Amino acid sequence: MDFKVGDNAVYPSQGVAEVVGIEQKVISDKPQRFYVLRILDSDMRILVPIDRAAQVGLRGVIGSDEIEDLMEILRDKEVRVDKQTWNRRYRGFMEKIKTGSLFEVAEVYRDLYRLKTTKTLSFGERRMLDTAKGLIVKELAIARRTPEAKVERELESLVSN
Repeated sequence: MDFKVGDNAVYPSQGVAEVVGIEQKVISDKPQRFYVLRILDSDMRILVPIDRAAQVGLRGVIGSDEIEDLMEILRDKEVRVDKQTWNRRYRGFMEKIKTGSLFEVAEVYRDLYRLKTTKTLSFGERRMLDTAKGLIVKELAIARRTPEAKVERELESLVSN
């Protein structure tokens, strides 16, 4: 996928970013072109080699045709929370977040949200729940052109019912 300056893109585990520039730099005597991304939540800037953008996991914002699939994941009540120790569970959830897939992030959010109704989450799990929620809310708000607060309320009602 090719991005232009002004486009929104999603960088794995960081969330939605704006392409604020395209720069050329010489690395090891070879000119390389980079997307210059500004992460919307943190204002952090990231350089992504254009020819490796797909490998890095850079992707476009979720399309309207995929939003219902995402909602189905969040509505799913048949969540299989295994009886692993919290740190094993944490590593598995972290791997899902690192994929950059909003569907994987939604599974993490849903599973941790449901888990917190039956037991106390570790500090790391609570942070991960907040991270997953933030990634979903920001991307859905941009995809739908809806205020984040409204998306957040909708998320809560989907997973709590």
